[in-house]
This record gives sequence, C-alpha cells and structure tokens, in this order.
Amino acid sequence: MEDEAEIFDGVRAQFPLTFGKQSKSQTSLEAIHNATRRTTRADPLHSGPHKSTVAGETNGIPALSSSSKDWLDSFKNSSRKTSKARVDQRNLVGPSRPRDGDSQVIGEPRIRDSVDEDEPLVGPPRPPAGNDSENENEPVIGPPRPHPAGEGVPDDDEDGTFIGPPRPHTGQLNSDSDEDTEEEDDISGYRLPISNEIVLKGHTKVVSALAVDHSGSRVLSGSYDYTVRMYDFQGMNSRLQSFRQIEPFEGHQVRRLSWSPTSDRFLCVTGSAQAKIYDRDGLTLAEFIKGDMYIRDLKNTKGHISGLTCGEWHPKAKETILTSSEDGSLRIWDVNDITSQKQVIKPKLSRPGRVPVTTCTWDHDGTRLAGGVGDGSIQLWSIAGWGVKPVVCVGNSHTDDITGLKFSSDGLILLSRSFDGTLKVWDLRKMKTAIQMFDGLPNNYAQTNVAFSPDEDHFVTGTSIEKDSSTGGLLCFYDRAKLEMISRVGISPTFSVVQSAWHPRLNQIFATVGDRHEGGTHILYDPSTSERGALVCVARAPRKQSVDDFQAQPVIHNPHALPMFRDQPSRKRQREKILKDPLKSHKPELPMNGPGHGGRVGTTKGSLLTQYLLRQGGMLKETWMDEDPREAILKYADVAAKDPKFIAPAYAQTQPEPVFTKSDSEDDEK
Repeated sequence: MEDEAEIFDGVRAQFPLTFGKQSKSQTSLEAIHNATRRTTRADPLHSGPHKSTVAGETNGIPALSSSSKDWLDSFKNSSRKTSKARVDQRNLVGPSRPRDGDSQVIGEPRIRDSVDEDEPLVGPPRPPAGNDSENENEPVIGPPRPHPAGEGVPDDDEDGTFIGPPRPHTGQLNSDSDEDTEEEDDISGYRLPISNEIVLKGHTKVVSALAVDHSGSRVLSGSYDYTVRMYDFQGMNSRLQSFRQIEPFEGHQVRRLSWSPTSDRFLCVTGSAQAKIYDRDGLTLAEFIKGDMYIRDLKNTKGHISGLTCGEWHPKAKETILTSSEDGSLRIWDVNDITSQKQVIKPKLSRPGRVPVTTCTWDHDGTRLAGGVGDGSIQLWSIAGWGVKPVVCVGNSHTDDITGLKFSSDGLILLSRSFDGTLKVWDLRKMKTAIQMFDGLPNNYAQTNVAFSPDEDHFVTGTSIEKDSSTGGLLCFYDRAKLEMISRVGISPTFSVVQSAWHPRLNQIFATVGDRHEGGTHILYDPSTSERGALVCVARAPRKQSVDDFQAQPVIHNPHALPMFRDQPSRKRQREKILKDPLKSHKPELPMNGPGHGGRVGTTKGSLLTQYLLRQGGMLKETWMDEDPREAILKYADVAAKDPKFIAPAYAQTQPEPVFTKSDSEDDEK
C-alpha cells in the first residue's frame, strides 16, 4: 500500500494542481442582481405624499447593493471642485500622452523642477523639500497628506492643485447633495423591496395557496392543479426548481397551506372534507376524519361533511388547528387525536339553513378567532369563554363572500378582503362600521388574502384581471397610519394575483399568480435590504454535469418483437369472455364458411365428419326436407299398433281401452 501511494504521489506530481478541476464561473453579484432587476416601475400615485415609491429608485437610479450604495454615498460627500486638480500643461515635458476622449489626461504628469528649468526632467519627480508652507505654490502629487493633530481641514477654495482622489469632505453638502439626501430620507419611510424579482414556476394552473416557514428557508405553493410544490432556498440553484411535488387528494384543489409554530409540520387544506398534515419533507403524518353527512346537527358529527374552505395552525400551540368548511361550521382540532374534533363552532346566521364559512384566522396570540360567513358577516369568538354566540358579529360587512381576514399583532386592527372588490379596515374596539374602505380591487378567486408588512406599518393585497382592463395583476400597498394607498406594483400583465405575503425575516414579498393554463410564485426583493431567501439561490449557479452524470441508453434487441416472428394471436381469452356473456353464450353457432378446422367441415350440409363421410358414400340420404311431417309420423302408426316395442308391452295387461270422443259432424248428421 505504501509503495502504491508513493507511485501515485510521484505521478501526480507531474501534473499541475488544477488538472482535472473545473473552474467555476465567477459571476459578480452585481451582474446577477442586474439580471433579476424588474423592468417595470411602480405606478406613481398623485394622492400619496411622494412622487415615486419604487424601492431603491431615486430619480431613475435603480436600487444598489450595499457596497455600491456606500461608494455612492462617499462620492456624494466628496468635494465637487475636483476640476481644479489638473496639472498645468506648461509643466509637461515630451510628447503628449494619449487621452481618454477630450476630457482628462491619462496618467500622472511629469512636473518640471523649479531649479533647473532649462533641463528636461528625467525619472520620477523629486519629493518636495522643506516645510509645507514654503512650497504652497507647488502642485501636490499623490494622495493628500494627513493633517497634523489640532489643525483643521483646509477649505476647498485654496489655490493648491490636488492630484488623485479627493479628500472626504466634512462640511456642508452642496445643493445637489442636499436634494438627493432629502429625497432619500423622504422615501425611506416607504422603502419597498421590489427592485428585483424571481419566479418559482412549475404549476399548470393558478397558485391558490402559499406558505413560507418562519425561518424563511422553505416555501410551499398549492394550486388548482391539485398539487403542492416544495421549494428549499438553501438547496435550490438559479434554476429555481422544486425538490418535491405531492398530490394531497386526487381531483381536489389546494385551498390553504399553513406551517406549524415550530415549522416541523404543515397543514394542507383541499376541496375535500378532510385536511392532511405533512412533515417538513412532504411525508403524510395524519388525515382528519370525515363526519357523517346524514346527521343533521353538525355538533354531533366527528368532522366536516363538506369541502373545506380554509384552515390555519395555531400561532402558539403546535397541537391546535382551526378549519372552516362549506357545511357552515368551524372546528378546532387536536393534532394528537384526529378521530374527532375538539370544538365545533357554529356561526350566527341571519336566515335559516346552512351558510358556508368562507375563511377563518387566528389573532396574533391565538386567544381569538375570526370567521367570514357566506352571508357577508364577520364574526369573532374568544377562547376564554366558549359559547354558542360570537363575541362580535358584524352583519353585512361586505356585499359578497369574504375571501381573507387578517389581525394585526397589537390586536387593534382587522383587515377583510371580499369578492365585492373592496378592502376594509376595522377597529376591533369599535366594529360597527369600518374606519376605511378601499374599492376598485377586483377579486375573482376565493383565496385572495391581505397581509401586513414586518413592521405592520403597511399592508398589501393582490388584484385579479378583468376582461376589459389592461392593468393586469397588481400588488397594492397601503399605509396603515394614513390609511391611503402608497403604490401599485404590476406583477403580471396576463395573470391575476391571488395570495400575497411579506416575510418578516427575509424582507421579501411573495405573490402567487396564474390562470387556467399556468401558475407561479413571484418573489420581490431588494439586494440592499433583503436577507437570504431569494438572494441565496439566485447567486448559486447550477452544478455542471460531469462524465458520471451521463448515462448511455441501452438498446434492447428483441427479435420476437418483429412481426415476422410473432405468433398468431390466441383467441382463448376471447372465447372465455364470450362464454361469460349470457347473451353471446346462448347464441347458436353459425355454420362455417370456407375450409373447416378443428374437426368441423366448412361448406357442407352437415357439421360432423361422420355425416359428411356417409353422405359422400351414399349411405345417408336426407329426404326429410321433401316429406310432410304428418305423413312421416302416421306411416309408423300401423307398425306401432301391431308390434309395440317399448311402452305398450309393459302396460298391455292393465292398459284401458281408449275411448275417443265422437266428432261433432256425426251428431249433426243424425
């Protein structure tokens, strides 16, 4: 073994260290972020306090990374009078140097010595001697010298000419810098991470459900194509492909996805009556029970009896789950016991019958829950004292079904989204009327929601596409304090925006879009303010394929697969199938045509081989076709009477004499 190792080391020493290694392409982050930069700008609103609210864009300047932003700030703070740092052309010796255009001299100029003015200067210039005050009129070469302690920085109005980068300026900025800084400070309150964008594709229909775990490493997307796709930012490259695809229930749309508080499991709500729980890797852990649809009282059923509409995990307790259904009830489940629900909640209805509960949600602490009922009412229940009646019931809060509800973390604000194209803001301390209503927000999907920003100073919702509109799917941002729209960001010109989320740790905005033929998840981010998430995977190039990744497709030669080597198809299975058919099995066999086989003769008058041979030899003659049936039977009557053979001899002694009835014609004659 040692000899082999020495031989290997000796052979390896003959090759360079980079032999057999593939060098990775060093693509700069600036180029990567420029490739993912959004080309569309936000829609400026005249009603807002600012002219433009696009993140990272000031007077047309796109968002910059942290390194570029620091450089730009230092450049703005620098002196504007660097034009004085030019060298007098009279001090140049020799031929003119090449210029970059017509603006500046390339390279450091050679300066004539003040002592020997008639002689040309050879070599680098001499360092200035003596005190700085004695050589004030001489040009300074190289970066500026540091000032001694206790001395102030000289003004830019001095007569000295500076060569090299300007010194950082500590005084007041000029008017241009003041305007830029004021504008940056002005839009800093509306800093939206929307400068760059990536799209997670894979679904064939609109994406109706979205869930991002609390750490921001995994994303779940559910669609109307009945599938759930799982994405992992840490293991995903720039191709943005999902690592797993699951189908919870065949033929049922995915309507809601929700992570547990510990992010080790997630809840999947579909159009069926049973919700499912999966682990972090997409393996099924539990399935809720379905109730008895023939029981009229919903409190006596063990589960939902109709399709689910929404569901959400408890924000604090990892064993509690809330679901709502089209059967008109909300149910609280215990994950450890899925054979029956923990609590059944029936909303207060304005009319008798079953009205579906379209959406439900927990508050930030999990002490209250809210449900949107199909009659347009919003109802709130408190966990502290469970009762039949809700704590708060706002009737006719919307004119159509409610699609989304969201509590604020401080427990003061409730947002509601509806099919009627409105977004309403409610004060939980006074729920009689909404404090603000935003209209003109078309909504065509039952899963359209509303989400808060990480600091909850803003909230965002999506819009659907209308037939006669050309705006496309939009993300609309609102200010919570001023209760006004900040910006409208175009996400897709042909797809509707359904689900939206603003992750607090990543500072990235997620928006799901799609239509009947395609769906995806758009991720908006800003390289200077966002963290991890999309920044991790977009900068990771896909692994290059090596020789081991290629597999030769084997060619299988099967001569018996050719038509000339195939056996004749067997009709055994066909005959067995016919015998099982009660109609076909009772049908008599038809006479054969053509040459016979299997003991049967083809075009002959008989079906048996013996009959065929007898007919051919003249021993069997068929005359029954030409005779009268009655005469053929009566010709044996005399023989049977004279010489009985079978039945008559056995009853000869006891057989009575037959007495026949006389005919009517004889009675008439008499």
